[in-house]
Amino acid sequence: MSLTSNGPEAQDALLNTGKSLTQDVPPQLARATMRLEFSPSYVLVGVYRLFTDKLLYIPAWDKCKHAAQRGAVVGAAWAFFTFSIQKRFIEMFLSNSPRITGLSSDTMFGYPLPFSIHTYATIMIIGSQVTRIMQFFLRKNLRIARDRAWDQTVKSRGKGPEFWQPYVEEWARPPRVASDTKQQKFVKKYLGGWFGLFVIKRVLLSPFQIYPFVGMAVTSWFRALGTAHILHRRYFESKRMSESQVQIFMEERKWDYRAFGFTAAFLESLPIIGLVFTVSNRVGAAMWAHDLEKRQHYFAEERRAGRLESLKKS
Repeated sequence: MSLTSNGPEAQDALLNTGKSLTQDVPPQLARATMRLEFSPSYVLVGVYRLFTDKLLYIPAWDKCKHAAQRGAVVGAAWAFFTFSIQKRFIEMFLSNSPRITGLSSDTMFGYPLPFSIHTYATIMIIGSQVTRIMQFFLRKNLRIARDRAWDQTVKSRGKGPEFWQPYVEEWARPPRVASDTKQQKFVKKYLGGWFGLFVIKRVLLSPFQIYPFVGMAVTSWFRALGTAHILHRRYFESKRMSESQVQIFMEERKWDYRAFGFTAAFLESLPIIGLVFTVSNRVGAAMWAHDLEKRQHYFAEERRAGRLESLKKS
């Protein structure tokens, strides 16, 4: 996303303006304001609610259980028949490049491991393969389960379609959004989509995949903003926001979106269990959208009452 701001001094002024406007909020917005200070908490809230709310996990499981069972059977068969072959290939690869990887069969950079690094690498690779097999069987049903999880979460907050009001600018001087150049459009189209992520994850970052969680963390960092944008797509659509408004909105909260997106993408990249987190992340994103919208309502009311003079001058 190609966004620019007005420089450090302007950013400091904007942040100071935002802080002064959030210090004196009504009691009904106080808890939401506290949660908004740490956006990754909504990912954890989504996980908790999915696993504890019967109105969320029962419909999701009922929709996906048959496809998940078929995918699990095929994936288990694939893992059983190919584990020894893939492990032998990985052993040959690591034995030919011990200095590059810094690994041996029982240590990592001199530290002992509770298991063979060859075994770990094989499990991670096969886990990723089994995940893709299950995604093949679950693709349609999982998409429906995600949409239903969002709808049910919004419904549980007691809000209807009228809750989502038109976009209100919260900053006195919002950051400027630069139009994409041809090169930026090319990067966004080909390197920001599935092909770009495939190249980054499977080619450029492939040496890191054998390090515990390092490959997933690096890949999740690249996916952070894109994942956050996808998870809040329904929110932007509900508010009928234009592309420029979405870009400004995300730029004003870019580190919140990056932290939220990184946490969500990391959980989704976990083998097999990450498929469950693709549903829980929709729940967390809906909870975050609810608090953001409450804040939007507050700014809209303050503006109508004439108490935000700085916004009138923007």
